[in-house]
Amino acid sequence: MRIAVLSDVHGFNLALEAVLADFDQHGPYDEVIAAGDHCTVGPAPAEALDRFVERGFTLLMGNTDLALVEGAESNSSDPEVVYGIEQLGQERLKLLAMLPFSRRITPPGGVSPDDDLLVVHGTPHSLVDRFDPDWSNDALLQIIGPTRAGAIAFGHYHVCFIRQLDDTLLVDVSAVGNSKDGDLRSKYGILTWDESIKAWSAEIRKIPYPLAETETQIRQRNVPDAEKVIKRLRRARYKNA
Repeated sequence: MRIAVLSDVHGFNLALEAVLADFDQHGPYDEVIAAGDHCTVGPAPAEALDRFVERGFTLLMGNTDLALVEGAESNSSDPEVVYGIEQLGQERLKLLAMLPFSRRITPPGGVSPDDDLLVVHGTPHSLVDRFDPDWSNDALLQIIGPTRAGAIAFGHYHVCFIRQLDDTLLVDVSAVGNSKDGDLRSKYGILTWDESIKAWSAEIRKIPYPLAETETQIRQRNVPDAEKVIKRLRRARYKNA
């Protein structure tokens, strides 16, 4: 069994198209899961979401997806949220509102939750909390809590890592739209189940980013604070990192 997990497209549809081309070269997959934050901050939220639907991917809720849904309900004045709401329209917002928190997959030959793959946006218990690769094993185990899984795949923090933590494989698939680990390349994960040893393994794919085309698109689409968005995209890391 092979499962592809991508996350945090954030409306950067040109980066998504590059990842989809890589999918077609390295598939097929038993399932493709998009683990949230599909639409904001980038220039093409509607196009990104539509591509997921066209491909039949499994979609999960992310914190910015929830922010769009809640912003539409409360008439938010945040320019980033307003742009996303206007671009998406009511039907796509309804789709976002119905997205599930997580996806759990029992692999062939799996006999307990300890064999499952669990995919979430941030952590098994929160859309906004995160797994940080710099934290200790004890700190990461506290975040996992009572959750049982052979592998947990997630995005949210935009920093890729693979780490075996006792009996659970942690896989941060980073971000398609705007990585924050100093490497702008779009990332996604491939998780493979080996039934003979009853274990998951993981690979992080890294795809060249269409930066020049994306910068042009950001400016042409009148994205709020366009130059700031471009500056953050180029930096490919958190401001204080």
